[in-house]
Amino acid sequence: MDDLTIRRKLIVLFVFCVLLPLFVTDGVILYIIRQDENSRQQYEMSNIASAVEADFKSTVESAVKPTTGLLINRAISEFLDREYDSVVDFYNERYNILTNPFAKINLESRDLIVTMYSDNPTIVNGGTFGRIQSQENEPWLDAIKEAGSDAILVSYFLGDKHRTDPIKKRLAIVRRLDYYKDLKYEKLVKVDIDYGALVRKFNDMKYSVPVYLCEGDKILYSNKGYSDVITPFAFLDGSERFAYESEFELYGMNLRVLIGNDESMGIRMKGHLPIIILLLLVNILLPLILMYIINVSFVSRLRMLSDAFDSVNEDRNSLEVIEDVRGRDEIGSLMRNYNQMVLRLKELIKTVYEDRLEKQEMDIARQQAELLALHSQINPHFLFNVLESIRMHSLIKHEDETARMIERLAILQRQNVDWSDDYIRLKEELKFVEAYLDLQKYRFGDKLNYQMSVRNGCENYYVPKLTLETFVENACVHGAENKAGATRIYVRVYEQEEHLYMEVEDTGDGMDDEEAAALNNKMKDCTIEDLKAGKHIGMINACLRLKMHTNGRASVVLESKKGVGTTIFISIPLDTLKINL
Repeated sequence: MDDLTIRRKLIVLFVFCVLLPLFVTDGVILYIIRQDENSRQQYEMSNIASAVEADFKSTVESAVKPTTGLLINRAISEFLDREYDSVVDFYNERYNILTNPFAKINLESRDLIVTMYSDNPTIVNGGTFGRIQSQENEPWLDAIKEAGSDAILVSYFLGDKHRTDPIKKRLAIVRRLDYYKDLKYEKLVKVDIDYGALVRKFNDMKYSVPVYLCEGDKILYSNKGYSDVITPFAFLDGSERFAYESEFELYGMNLRVLIGNDESMGIRMKGHLPIIILLLLVNILLPLILMYIINVSFVSRLRMLSDAFDSVNEDRNSLEVIEDVRGRDEIGSLMRNYNQMVLRLKELIKTVYEDRLEKQEMDIARQQAELLALHSQINPHFLFNVLESIRMHSLIKHEDETARMIERLAILQRQNVDWSDDYIRLKEELKFVEAYLDLQKYRFGDKLNYQMSVRNGCENYYVPKLTLETFVENACVHGAENKAGATRIYVRVYEQEEHLYMEVEDTGDGMDDEEAAALNNKMKDCTIEDLKAGKHIGMINACLRLKMHTNGRASVVLESKKGVGTTIFISIPLDTLKINL
């Protein structure tokens, strides 16, 4: 984003903070409305399907009801099972059975046609009764023969031999009259439901969506046509699309209620389309106009600022104020501050280079003076030739131990006098330390012992002069002098993890925690002013020189405990040291 122009940032802001949220929220709202409408539609379709199923079952059950009474009516079963000597005998008995009030036969219904059949060969076909043999190859008879139940619901279409029948489409309940097992002949009852009455009943429901009642793919009823009574049943061809489907089984017939999409929902959505488009345009155009105004306000003034800074980059002496400063916002304030900066710079530019050169010269002089001050503080105050004379005099008198100590002291003196280079090879520094410790052991005798440990290779690094000696001197002066018993001093030098480590440990008197913490703070943040304090001058001096030579990367840490001793840890990064292999 930092590399994009303000104009592009505003475009990104407009797209991601206006357009995308607008489309997402509107899309979510439309989706919720659509889902809610679909849920409502599914609920309505479920109610319609349930109503169709309930109405159809009610119609079928009204056809099943008379068959139940016929099933247990023994008079009817015996009438159909009896063998008659003549047609007259049959018709006489038929009249008696239909008019006998004790037979309890009521076959009168406006919407039902009841017909009973028997394979008794003496039955005369016609009206309410007939022989089963006369119905061979009729669909309903084949269906009851193949069925494994005693009652079935069957749909069929009357063939050409029923040309005079005005209603060709039939729905019928077919039931076996086999309640009395002692009778001889097979008997059936068929109750035809008035298909026209069924269609009228469904049409009176006035469904607002396409409704199909199907047996498999056979359309038994639909409010989209297919319901005339004289043409064969139509079948679904697979091109239809339905939004809801429910299935149920009724007397061996597998039925489906199929409901098509509600086209009124799309019409309602289209009716709201102009308002939706208007809202989208308002939501897009108004933020777009506002973004344009903001863009003009931002970009034009920022471009003026950018041109002003570009002119400075091209010509460092070209500092011109911005003439057309407008606005009280942050950009206007920035432009005014820029003009103030330019005027101020023009006032100061004449003296900047002179002040810079003068400051650099003063810094160099100050650093040289500080370095000379450091050097002068550690220079000894006795002369080298006098020491040599005393040493020779001691040798003449065979005072060898005294002569050796004077020789050690001369080594120290030479090191202090020679400041042509502030660096010294660690091997020479260690010789210097050993000479100093020998002098101190001459002084303290058995009260002082020392041990030096240097790993191979470490002696080839160059370190600032008197770095190690200063801390060894501190261990002797502040350790051994203040302790009544014997004191041991350990000097260790080793290389580890890209650092040169030097440790000086003494078993002297040590110091308390408060004094140790104060000294650590001084060594950590030491300055030239700290040398004027007059305490621990040598250690602060060494720390200051270490930090100057390593750009502040060297560290000196002190650990001490009263009555136990003190340890100094010096750490110097190897990449700040020279090495002589």
